Amino acid sequence: MGRSQLEKQKTHEKIVETASKRLREEGLEGIGVADLMKEAGLTVGGFYKHFASRDDLVAEAIQSAFDSWGRKLEAEGVNPAEMTAADVADRYVSAYHRDNPGEGCPFAALTSDISRSGEKARGIATDGLRRNFASLASKAAGADDSERRRRAIMAFAMMTGGVGLARISSDEELSAEILATVRDFVADIDK
Repeated sequence: MGRSQLEKQKTHEKIVETASKRLREEGLEGIGVADLMKEAGLTVGGFYKHFASRDDLVAEAIQSAFDSWGRKLEAEGVNPAEMTAADVADRYVSAYHRDNPGEGCPFAALTSDISRSGEKARGIATDGLRRNFASLASKAAGADDSERRRRAIMAFAMMTGGVGLARISSDEELSAEILATVRDFVADIDK
């Protein structure tokens, strides 16, 4: 790859990374192309050298957000397959995740936004749901695959909803109670 292609790829990745964080913080409609490009240190005119449309950027940013969990675990030397349900709950249903939406799960930050987005972004989110359900089902107890999957879906819905509700609460004690309650419930899906 030539130098200019490498620079273009790095710039593209910088735009996607910036968008991924900002979209989780502000929502899909919370930041425009001009603001995003300015934050990335680029001009608006350069946007279309990288993306055919805003929807394409949103889809890539959402994919990047979904992939960030795995990248973070990998950087810490953690194998997700070796994590217990309690390990997942401790990381996901945490004060850190609640307080840092730009670094967290797009489901906890963008569920309603993604449901109203284009097919490309919804398709990426659907794939993310499937991966998350399969991962949690592999950690869940149950008489058969169907029961383990049902428990995984319930646990994931509780985790994303729990983090969202904890973010809404202006009462720190209530917020912490929501996180602790959901974390304890999800930690027990393997029993």
